[in-house]
Amino acid sequence: MVGALVAMAEAKTDAKQQQIVDQINNSPDILWKAGVNEDYNPENFRKKLGVHFSSKDAVMKLPKPEYDIRDEDIPDTFDSESNWPQCAKVIGDIRDQSMCGCCWAFAAASAASDRLCISTNATAAVPLSAQDVCFCASFDGCDGGQIDTPWNHISRKGAVTGGQYHGTYPIGKGGYCSDFTLPHCHHHGPQGNDPYPPEGSAGCPSQSSPQCPSSCDSNATFPHTDFQKDKWRFSGETQSASGETGIQKAIMAGGPVETAFSVYSDFANYVSGIYHHVSGSMEGGHAVRIVGWGVESGTKYWKVANSWNPYWGEKGYFRIRRGNSECGIEDGVTFSPAGATWTQG
Repeated sequence: MVGALVAMAEAKTDAKQQQIVDQINNSPDILWKAGVNEDYNPENFRKKLGVHFSSKDAVMKLPKPEYDIRDEDIPDTFDSESNWPQCAKVIGDIRDQSMCGCCWAFAAASAASDRLCISTNATAAVPLSAQDVCFCASFDGCDGGQIDTPWNHISRKGAVTGGQYHGTYPIGKGGYCSDFTLPHCHHHGPQGNDPYPPEGSAGCPSQSSPQCPSSCDSNATFPHTDFQKDKWRFSGETQSASGETGIQKAIMAGGPVETAFSVYSDFANYVSGIYHHVSGSMEGGHAVRIVGWGVESGTKYWKVANSWNPYWGEKGYFRIRRGNSECGIEDGVTFSPAGATWTQG
């Protein structure tokens, strides 16, 4: 009897999901494709949307640099990987935040890794540790944070190197100081060929924040074995930019940047294309990394790296409409100064 009731409930959920997907895909002027999220759970979805809404006020107060880049010199398309091929492996590293609301730290750790590599011309082509940034910049990183906090942490205290859970994906097992310790998960949309268990399942439970690491992992190898000496920090203050051209210039000058946007429930059904809000309620704020931009069939878009593993969306990325601050994504981005000096130790 219990099994039959569960099956009926699941059937109703699937039917509701299909109805939502059909509504999105049949919307006029739709620019993206939606898919059934077989394991959709609104509570689980919200747990990863870890940007505190006070973040916007803090970002607005950050210094906004000026660049010697004319508006007319901004290209129609730009991709950080192809612009800085020597850092493509670092920039193309799509991470996985597990079922933990530390997107605010993941986006920064990734973008800071990119900017470190670019600034040093790939002399330091290493991933900065999300384990360090998420759990040392905040006492409870899985419960969310602001997008200026991780940059201030890296600037003032530094961040050690660290790869992904069990050394997976492009960066691999580099013997880095502090790899991420929480497991990979499937994060919304069709399961497809994603080998990881969905959020909320036995293989991907809701996570609580571990302690801030104070020593390198037992499997770390030289030169990443000394926690203090492995730390990287940048000179100068955390900076910000807003608006389409301001963000483009910031990326052209120094590399990918962190941003936050308002997430609506239809984003949980994103499969591919240029996202724009179609239906559903606002569920929270999410931090991501803008790596470039382009134009498709006359529609301008941002290319954005998510932290929901490389099987999600467009190989870990999504595109979102550019020029109208879709879902607030152009309201304010954070980054290290383009001319910052990076030091270790």
